[in-house]
Amino acid sequence: MLAGLASHPWAYPALEAVHIVGIALLFGGLLVFELRVLGLARALPAPQLARITLVPALAGFGLCAATGLVMFSTQPGELLANTAFRAKLVLIALAGANALWFHLRGGPAANGALPRAQCLLSLGFWLAVIICGRWIAYV
Repeated sequence: MLAGLASHPWAYPALEAVHIVGIALLFGGLLVFELRVLGLARALPAPQLARITLVPALAGFGLCAATGLVMFSTQPGELLANTAFRAKLVLIALAGANALWFHLRGGPAANGALPRAQCLLSLGFWLAVIICGRWIAYV
């Protein structure tokens, strides 16, 4: 498979395109849900909105993880030496820990300042992940 990525001129760009679709699903789903937690569209019940938005977000994360692992396998040494790549991995871990904490504290049904702060953190973490992902090519 890795030889196919290197020998076919369309393989790696196609993999990157699927990775970007995963980012769109992940960030788009989270953005809609987290904006609701932050106070927009209060008429929409957060638990029901979570069922609609978090499924595509999880699917997007799965796409990103799968395509990211394949892209990583093509140049692991270079990527591990790249500070933007390492920062991206740390930010993904922080975003995951924040999401786990959010859901352990009541998830979509949680109210108050802490869940709102966690949603702001989540958006910040994922925006930083996207920025670091773009920086990988330039560091």
